[in-house]
Amino acid sequence: MDYICSKCGKKAPTTTRQAKCDCGGLWNLDYVPPKFSLEDVDSDEWSMFRYRKFMAVEGDGWKDISLGEGMTPVVRFDENVLLKMDYFMPTLSFKDRGAAVLIAYCKAIGVDYVVQDSSGNAGNSVAAYAGKAGIKCEIFVPEGTSPGKIDMIRAHGATCTVVSGSRDHCADVCRGKVDSDGCYYANHVYNPYFYEGTKTYIYEVFEQLKRMPKHILIPVGNGTLFLGAIYALEHLLASGVIDEMPKIIALQSQNCDPLLQAAERGEDKPAKVTPTPTIAEGIAIGLPMRGEEILRLTHKYNIKYVHALEDKIMEARAALAKKGIYCEHTTAANYAAYLHYCQLYGTAEDCLITMCGAGLKSDH
Repeated sequence: MDYICSKCGKKAPTTTRQAKCDCGGLWNLDYVPPKFSLEDVDSDEWSMFRYRKFMAVEGDGWKDISLGEGMTPVVRFDENVLLKMDYFMPTLSFKDRGAAVLIAYCKAIGVDYVVQDSSGNAGNSVAAYAGKAGIKCEIFVPEGTSPGKIDMIRAHGATCTVVSGSRDHCADVCRGKVDSDGCYYANHVYNPYFYEGTKTYIYEVFEQLKRMPKHILIPVGNGTLFLGAIYALEHLLASGVIDEMPKIIALQSQNCDPLLQAAERGEDKPAKVTPTPTIAEGIAIGLPMRGEEILRLTHKYNIKYVHALEDKIMEARAALAKKGIYCEHTTAANYAAYLHYCQLYGTAEDCLITMCGAGLKSDH
């Protein structure tokens, strides 16, 4: 298995410490999974690694890294909405899916020090799994990150460096450390092994429901869940286990929407935006590094984007909480965007919405 550059097509061994190709392109994996079948799911393994036959996972090193991530329930919220409870995870967010695979890979190739930039949840996940693996870790977060997330990162034994300025500036500072110190960039956007974990979101839903919902609503900041979900859906289509792509609804913050603007204009590159503060901190990404790939898939599958209106997020959070679902602000934005979509285009029946982060992570 090799890396292959998303821009120039150059190949490199997956043992490389280069975060990206010399041309600037990000790595993809030169990997095609075998045909999907529920018969090939390892039903004796009660974690997302039950799907490892369809993931770019080699060897058994994952057994020493896994914290039991995945296998989260699908809960019926009302007659039209299903909630995938992905905050039922070791670090209370869906990012554990990707971090488990990424850190297992880092351990396998002998990495002993990782750095990453994050708005909080991915940092929590990488810090936790790096701690399990015995790998030194430093996480860079932007100012304004939830104090609870910072506390979690430090509790796992990682260094948490708070960077003034925007989320995108935080990423630049972290990448500067990678360039100057030569440490390994265990980033959830750059590294394609992360998406091998987020793919399992879809595999689980299919195994649990024995079908795919008609609509799937996915938040898009850097697109880690979006891309993993599309890769898995394409795999299910190619395997003949589903007949058509579900209708994907992508959402962005009203205050940070480079992909929504580009999609509405039919453009191939993210729009240039100046993000303004949003309580949906997890999707406040002004410069999504895989934006061109996200938009290519957006156009290919006619994916509709919708805003999470800033003044409706807390209202949506309260509505979820009154029915027992206590989620963080960015997660509440998903339901706010669903309600806005229904106002604009009519009810989206049989819609799956991810509950990707727990409420205590953003109580500040």
